[in-house]
Amino acid sequence: MRPIHSTYRNMGTTVFEAMSRLAVVHDAVNLGQGFPDDRGPEDVLRAAADALLDGPNQYPSMLGVPALRQAIAEHERRFYDLGFDWQSEVLVTSGATEALAACILALIESGDEAVLIQPAYDAYAPLVRRAGGVPRFVSLRPPDWTLDPEALAAAFTARTKLVVLNNPLNPAARAFSRSELAALAAQVEEHDAYAVCDEVYEHVTFAGARHVPFISLPGMRARSLKIGSAGKTFSLTGWKVGMIVGPRELIQPVAKAHQFLTFTTPPNLQTAVAYGLGKSDDFFTGLSAEMERRRDRLAVGLRGLGFEVLPSEATYFLNVDVRSTGFAGNDVELCRHLVEKVGVAAIPISAFYEDQPVDHLIRFCFAKQDAVIDRALERLRGHFR
Repeated sequence: MRPIHSTYRNMGTTVFEAMSRLAVVHDAVNLGQGFPDDRGPEDVLRAAADALLDGPNQYPSMLGVPALRQAIAEHERRFYDLGFDWQSEVLVTSGATEALAACILALIESGDEAVLIQPAYDAYAPLVRRAGGVPRFVSLRPPDWTLDPEALAAAFTARTKLVVLNNPLNPAARAFSRSELAALAAQVEEHDAYAVCDEVYEHVTFAGARHVPFISLPGMRARSLKIGSAGKTFSLTGWKVGMIVGPRELIQPVAKAHQFLTFTTPPNLQTAVAYGLGKSDDFFTGLSAEMERRRDRLAVGLRGLGFEVLPSEATYFLNVDVRSTGFAGNDVELCRHLVEKVGVAAIPISAFYEDQPVDHLIRFCFAKQDAVIDRALERLRGHFR
């Protein structure tokens, strides 16, 4: 039989799925996969339930229900003073990964290059390759994960079509500085490129830091697509409601790609997210404060075991240096050891690299209830003591 597409022929199961399966087999505390274990806001859940029972359940507009597109435009104005026309510059997708796929499929043609910053979400490179593009990587290194201007400049060429920016960055837990973003913007402008901006953790930043959307930088509005996630903002990752804002000239081709991917998203979930985006400032500041509290709970416990814990400026994640645990192997070996022998699941950071990986860090997710965090710490304490 003829071979399947080369992008997928030798691709294995994602490390997140693999570790989650092992966690089930070994009844492990799963601090690997990046999702909260809360129910989500009760009023947002109620809004979805009411809309399911009382509202229409047929195909909504391909672009998204008007109420949600209006709410997204208002969200951008409210938090970032950015103006978008809800009718032509806002698109609702079935999750942020679908948003990424639609953006990349709409912009990349065969032979185009895409700059990817690693450690990177493992969907980026396959999506670029499936669209016919060629990934070019900029590698960040711990503990500061700084975006080096010289390495960035070296990755851009005359064939660069776009850059995929994840900010705040999973798994490094970095929120890029304005100067780092400005250096990236300079390269985007110099090479007449586009920026696909995965900013799903925009409301999960710590120490009072405010997120800086790349699209807000001078000259970047015409070149950028900003992707958000209701799943991350409302701790409802299973809903898979994503959102894209950008100039009309970019949203239109992305919408055409979107129509042949999922076409649309359940209308009751869209209605509930529209309601949620209108919640008070206390909800959004409370989200970051609560995640920061959980971060500190896990970090204090890990440091108490003698582990070296790297800084976490944003996202759901903490990274631990394998070498500080006393374990003799690398990150993959330690993660397998933890899930099989200790009953705690984590993710190896090397899984986020395609070449020259950092293989001495593992990632823990702290977006969990206190009892879950404490149970994981107790198991680690019993093993590493």
